[in-house]
Amino acid sequence: LISIPKKHNITYLWSMQIIKSTAEDINVIFDLYDKAIVFQKVNSTQHWLPFERSLVEKELKEDRQWKIMMNGDVACVFAIAFSDPFIWKEKNSDSAIYIHRIVTNPLFRGNNFVAGIVEWAKHFARENYLKYIRMDTWGDNLKLKEHYLKFGFNYLGIITPEKTDQLPSHYSSITLALFELSV
Repeated sequence: LISIPKKHNITYLWSMQIIKSTAEDINVIFDLYDKAIVFQKVNSTQHWLPFERSLVEKELKEDRQWKIMMNGDVACVFAIAFSDPFIWKEKNSDSAIYIHRIVTNPLFRGNNFVAGIVEWAKHFARENYLKYIRMDTWGDNLKLKEHYLKFGFNYLGIITPEKTDQLPSHYSSITLALFELSV
């Protein structure tokens, strides 16, 4: 891992550049979300519902939206959080980074961005004195469950998130598989 000084908000991994997304990226982010929903509808019984623009705008303002650039193109986007109480309940008091909504540009599928994001998150967690990296996926998504286990995540089981308007609408009436990696 080659790290550029933190003030630049850039970390290089392999030929990927992981940088904070900006307000100018919002249309690209939503285009990738739309493409992900189409992909989910074709390949799964569950899919995201459209996201509120205000959610992504808030994440952008709080520097919690990131993108992976390859050859000048947005190859992947993801969001982070430092609190996730409706999903992680009592464990939310732990110091952790939560990774959400990893979406790969269809033109860049197969580049193993999860591996790059996990390495970036390890570095980020150490720099910010966080103990855990956490992720979730639909409870019946066996392919992603196996994928996350390959990166050293521990499978913590299935939960049903609390009903709240604080979570995107697709979290209503679902089960989630929880994953945690100690840093």
